[in-house]
Amino acid sequence: MKRSLFLIVAILLLFVSCVSQPAPAPKEQTAAPEPAASGADSSSEAKERAKALVQGIQGGAATPASPSSASSSAGSSAAAPSANIVDTPPPAPGVMTAEEEAFLNNYLARLQYMVYYDEKIGLDPQIAKTAVGQANRYFLEKMGLSVVDFDQIEKLKKDQQLAYQAETGGSIDIMQYLAQKYNADVYAEIAFTVSPSASGGKYYATAQGSMKIFDTSTAQLLGSVAFQSPQVMSTTSSDSAVTNAVAASVWNAMPKMTEQTKMLVKNSMSRGIRYEVVIQNTPDSRAVSNLRRDLARTIREVEQVSYSSAETKLALFSFKSRDKIEDAVYDAADRAGMNDLYLVYSRGKSFTFNSGL
Repeated sequence: MKRSLFLIVAILLLFVSCVSQPAPAPKEQTAAPEPAASGADSSSEAKERAKALVQGIQGGAATPASPSSASSSAGSSAAAPSANIVDTPPPAPGVMTAEEEAFLNNYLARLQYMVYYDEKIGLDPQIAKTAVGQANRYFLEKMGLSVVDFDQIEKLKKDQQLAYQAETGGSIDIMQYLAQKYNADVYAEIAFTVSPSASGGKYYATAQGSMKIFDTSTAQLLGSVAFQSPQVMSTTSSDSAVTNAVAASVWNAMPKMTEQTKMLVKNSMSRGIRYEVVIQNTPDSRAVSNLRRDLARTIREVEQVSYSSAETKLALFSFKSRDKIEDAVYDAADRAGMNDLYLVYSRGKSFTFNSGL
């Protein structure tokens, strides 16, 4: 009886304990481990999930921006609104690329010349014409080059006076102006003296002098070639002997003159061909600075020669043709805010633009 009572009490206690104990909480499902990421990305995602839970965002945490999209948006914001222009150091003089060397060799093979005489020494015009004519004959017959002959230069000196004064104000010599206008790369001035004599009814003469070689862009003297003729004889007149002596001396000097010119021009072009760019109406010095630095991206070397609100002068050194230089100025002007820049006139390797400001 006691045993039965004890058994009943034990059963009742067991029943009461089962009813009063709360059901165990469901085991929280462990999220699958995500692929390994940087500590910064994991921390950022955890913060975003916590923020979403606190703010009560339905559907779980907001999807964080991927690292690639974040870097993309950061890059785009950094690029706006315009990139800074950085000064580009010029290449070392004399160090040329294969493309620049090819351009230079082609340029030297096609040099254009203009020859005249030195008017300051008082040569007889007819004898001077003979000297210039022999030089031009050599260019035509031996080198296949086009020339500006003596009579044409004489005519141009008269016809171009107004244009010469308007464009240069007399700041350069008219011969340099004409050489530029007709795209001569170099021009040469012939100076000489003659020594006539007569004996036994025959006439003799010798001629000696020099050809000075100038760079058309700068009027810089590149060098000179001396010449002297052997004694020339004529049976007709002293003038004939003198003419023959001058013609012979100039003709014989031309091969040396052309070869030396190529060497002198090549030596003077270690930085590239020099182009002069004049920009009229430049009140915004910041725009000019941006233009200059932007040009340095595509032009080998850029120098600012002068600046004023009325006019800015630049010297560009490059192994590029005239057309490419003009195109480069337009492109740089657009990026510098001079969208209305236009060409006023050009001659040789000199350009004059108006900023349009």
